[in-house]
Amino acid sequence: MFIFHKETRLEDLGNGVTRRILAHDGKMMAVEVNFEQGAIGPMHNHPHEQLTYVLSGEFEFTIGDEKHVVTAGDTLYKEPHVMHGCVCLKPGTLLDTFTPVREDFLKS
Repeated sequence: MFIFHKETRLEDLGNGVTRRILAHDGKMMAVEVNFEQGAIGPMHNHPHEQLTYVLSGEFEFTIGDEKHVVTAGDTLYKEPHVMHGCVCLKPGTLLDTFTPVREDFLKS
């Protein structure tokens, strides 16, 4: 399967956050998320495993009881059902990988 960036749809989630679903099948999904400075990824949890790779920018992330500032090249792992969220300190882009697929993203 090939997914060409120019053929994907950019979704405006509001408040300085956009999302682009890159690829997915029944077991995993890759999603690009762009943040403007000051944009917030509200605290939430879900039943999916999630890896986040910081492509650019600077973010203050909270995962469970831990809070750290991360930058390009850093990777975060979120276990299922663990609360997590972020604040964008410098404009940037995250690459999220989920397993299984986020069906809720496909319905939006």
